[in-house]
Amino acid sequence: MTQKKIVIIGGGIVGLCTAYYLNKEGHEVTVVDKGQLKSGASFVNAGYLTPSHIIPLAAPGIISKGFRWMFKASSPFYIQPRLDKDLIQWGLKFMKSCTPTHVQQSIQAILTINLLSKQLFLEMQKQPEFDFHLETKGLLMAYKTSQAEKEEAEVAVQAKELGLKIDQLGPEEVLQKQPLAPMNIAGAYWYESDAHSTPEVFMKNIIGVLKNAGVNFILENEVTHFTTQGGTVKSVGTAQEALELDELVIASGAWSESLLKSLGIRLSIQAGKGYRINVSQPTGITIPSILLEPKVAVTPMQGFTRFGGTMELSGINHHINTKRVAAIAKAASDYYPHTSITSEERIQAQCGLRPLSPDGLPFIGRPSAYNNLVLATGHSMMGWSLGPATGKLVSELISNQQTSMPIDSFSPERNYGV
Repeated sequence: MTQKKIVIIGGGIVGLCTAYYLNKEGHEVTVVDKGQLKSGASFVNAGYLTPSHIIPLAAPGIISKGFRWMFKASSPFYIQPRLDKDLIQWGLKFMKSCTPTHVQQSIQAILTINLLSKQLFLEMQKQPEFDFHLETKGLLMAYKTSQAEKEEAEVAVQAKELGLKIDQLGPEEVLQKQPLAPMNIAGAYWYESDAHSTPEVFMKNIIGVLKNAGVNFILENEVTHFTTQGGTVKSVGTAQEALELDELVIASGAWSESLLKSLGIRLSIQAGKGYRINVSQPTGITIPSILLEPKVAVTPMQGFTRFGGTMELSGINHHINTKRVAAIAKAASDYYPHTSITSEERIQAQCGLRPLSPDGLPFIGRPSAYNNLVLATGHSMMGWSLGPATGKLVSELISNQQTSMPIDSFSPERNYGV
């Protein structure tokens, strides 16, 4: 196989996992990022590996809920009212995708890539150069109301048909699984398939692994331009240098749309802001949970418990909306009566921007405009879970190997709503 000179724009989990697999194939890899690789969506997420998440974000029920939620600043799903052409176009494509047909066509692809990614995470964990937190304790989908129970029951039926193991538990059974953190719930569905990790630990670990393996990092450098010739990208320019390349990978998350515009490619992505609160005092929480009504994710991480959630479409910014942080804190105490989040912990809340595609599926593949460009973005709320699988698939594309799974569903030029 011919060794290629590859530039990856984006140092989140997708970009770093892509660098890992390309480096293993013997390619010369450079990662470019405008930050220091110490913050962002890859550091503030729930750390889930989610075979349970078989339903894409673009699903029929989200429209009716969305209209109830979208202008309420403390709701699980909030759109900041503004006149923005890209947001309006994304919204129209999103609505077009919210069909039962789209959901049914997407389920198998979502499950397959999640299972592949979980397998790859577990394989990494066994490698001597890796040392990160990863536990397979499943995931509780906890509910208070019969409506939430009914909605999750419909998902559980489909997941069981695909081979996942799911148990419906009453409050006492949940307490037996997690005796030190009693929950104020009517019940929960327990997805045995899921796992969880501590994102900061993994990110620090893989950065060290890549540096030791000879991957080049150009940090705190924003991409300013591209040089192209015909259907080939020849180089990537930053304020300091021009990087010649054989292959270019764009894995820049929520910034991908604006970056691709300078290459004449229109890709519809909106930044979906999510928040997290870290709680350092003991909570007794040992099993990850999603609190279904407020859409809050709870993860027992290495040395702390993380409460996170909300989806906020307010453009690319890192402004902390205190109402949304307060809603997460309230959900924590509502569902875990023995847990209270301090004002200091709320003040320390952070946010990250998730790249939302209009149909909830990632963009993985080559756009037709260039013969040496691969996109790896648009993972919506599954970026952490799908990082290794995306990296592996991109590496296979660039190395001219058969991909580990079909990727037609993730084509950057797919049609929406069909």
